[in-house]
Amino acid sequence: METVTHGQVLARFGHALSDPIRARLLLALRERPGYPAELADLLGTTRQNLSNHLSCLRGCGLVVAVPQGRRIRYELADPRLAHALADLLGLVLAVDPAACPAAGEKGCC
Repeated sequence: METVTHGQVLARFGHALSDPIRARLLLALRERPGYPAELADLLGTTRQNLSNHLSCLRGCGLVVAVPQGRRIRYELADPRLAHALADLLGLVLAVDPAACPAAGEKGCC
């Protein structure tokens, strides 16, 4: 197991949230643990795609796989992540479209 710095924690969290499916996956796991097939159906994606995103989130240290017999259940690695996600959802952002007029082309905000 590796210990990471505060900056690395934020970078991993940011990377996880940078993809819409991973962000929705974290929000789903915030509500309750889930199994890959159920999560894929909930998010409207393939099991293979979901598996790739779960692998990424495990690598970032944000989710853990919990064996349950022949099945694997996924959950947030730390309950405080649920609180952090709730806090992020409560933010009000002051968006200025003029600051990045090519947002759609560049993939920025």
